Amino acid sequence: MPSLPPIGAEIPCSMLGINTPLKIRTSLVNVDFRGGIKHRIDVNPHDPVDSVRMRTVGFRISADLPAPEEGGAAGRITIEQDDVDVDAKSLLRMTQKYPPRFENIWVLPFKMTIEQPGVGDNPLVLTTKDPAKLIGKLTQYPPRGDMYQLQNPVDLIDLEDPDTVVATLQKLPVKIGGL
Repeated sequence: MPSLPPIGAEIPCSMLGINTPLKIRTSLVNVDFRGGIKHRIDVNPHDPVDSVRMRTVGFRISADLPAPEEGGAAGRITIEQDDVDVDAKSLLRMTQKYPPRFENIWVLPFKMTIEQPGVGDNPLVLTTKDPAKLIGKLTQYPPRGDMYQLQNPVDLIDLEDPDTVVATLQKLPVKIGGL
């Protein structure tokens, strides 16, 4: 019978987000993110029987920016874990025992680095205004190529000008695990 993963387990998953819409200032690009995420399973003190907390211990996906004209890549976008996940907010919850159903909510604050050769020398480094929430409905855990979706678009800001949204990750339809 499928059950929750054991406390202390570290679970790596691959991630693939094809045709992801990203608005950078005034332009909209669609990019393909590839990478992975790793969680450590913790006790959920609020519901220790039917759920576990998940602490992110590694997260990184990246994509090539399309070139303005034909030719090579115009740059690279990297999304990665911003800081140590000290207060695990991500959750895996069993919603039904027979047949097994799970809801997986990943709460991910992250930083995004946009490198565009020829557009300034320094990469643009942004951070989430509010953490991204990726939600998946699963029949088993770890996921095996299951689709996750963002709960809401994610606004990204420059810490030197936190009132201005520089980029928005509009959607992140991502297949997780089993790739």
